[in-house]
Amino acid sequence: MADIVEVKKLRDLTGISIMQCKKALEEVGGDIEKAKIVLQKRGSAVAEKKAGRTLGAGIVASYIHNTKDVGAMVILSCETDFVAKNEEFIALGRDIAMHVVASRPLFLKKEDITPEEQKKAEEVFAKEVEGKPEELKEKILQGKLDAYFKEKILTQQSFIKNPDVTIQDLINTATQKFGEKMEITNFVRFSTRD
Repeated sequence: MADIVEVKKLRDLTGISIMQCKKALEEVGGDIEKAKIVLQKRGSAVAEKKAGRTLGAGIVASYIHNTKDVGAMVILSCETDFVAKNEEFIALGRDIAMHVVASRPLFLKKEDITPEEQKKAEEVFAKEVEGKPEELKEKILQGKLDAYFKEKILTQQSFIKNPDVTIQDLINTATQKFGEKMEITNFVRFSTRD
């Protein structure tokens, strides 16, 4: 049986329900760090189950840096107005907008990469794999492309406030917490400098 103090600590860290925190702690013998991993893994499973649901509400979240020369807007969608009006949901949208300002993503998800962009990157990295064994060239090239585009795709980027989680992990955790499908449906970054 999980200690109530540990359950409360895990709940405070994750924002996930007490019952889910208790189950995760019991599953890993009371280790909070392992329980966080279990909850994150479950968040992905919950998000997959809710993938077919319709997004009917959401917010436009914004962040403007204190220098006033760079900002971003993000559309964070969910299923109901009830969740869209929740302060934690609104804060999540603002955090993602702040992340967009800091990290400069070019694409929302992997499917948004155009064939032209893919081809340009392949041409650049093809030169780097010249001279490598033939049986490894394709694997090395794919690894280089994946690493390059990971930094350009918003949902795959490491969150600036917690590099241990990606933006998609944040969305999955919020989906688990609120019990609704959530998705970033669009973003834009503005800057007077670049």
